[in-house]
Amino acid sequence: QVQLVESGGGLVQAGGSLRLSCAASGRTFSSYAMGWFRQAPGKEREFVAAISSSARTADYTDSVKGRFTIFRDNAKNTVYLQMNSLKPEDTAVYYCAAGATVSSTTYYTTSAKYTYWGQGTQVTVSS
Repeated sequence: QVQLVESGGGLVQAGGSLRLSCAASGRTFSSYAMGWFRQAPGKEREFVAAISSSARTADYTDSVKGRFTIFRDNAKNTVYLQMNSLKPEDTAVYYCAAGATVSSTTYYTTSAKYTYWGQGTQVTVSS
């Protein structure tokens, strides 16, 4: 069982930065691939970024490449999403998720692969 708690959301002007954190409970955090998803009002939840358990591999949706960075600290049971050059279209509730893997370099880009989810944190980017 893994419990996830996101933090770091807020209101920021376009062009600004935020860093989201997702703290995980449990001793097996280092064996989980982690992902960030977001859901804007009236839209479906979408993939943002993912990182493997070893942190050796990661992936991003095209719209955030070059602006967002996902990284993790297994010693602190925490995964982060550094968001730079934010745009109004990044406004959404951001969720972190954990999915068990058998390979340390596997990550998932589909929500169905993730077992555990946080409660979400609101990010609002004003123009």
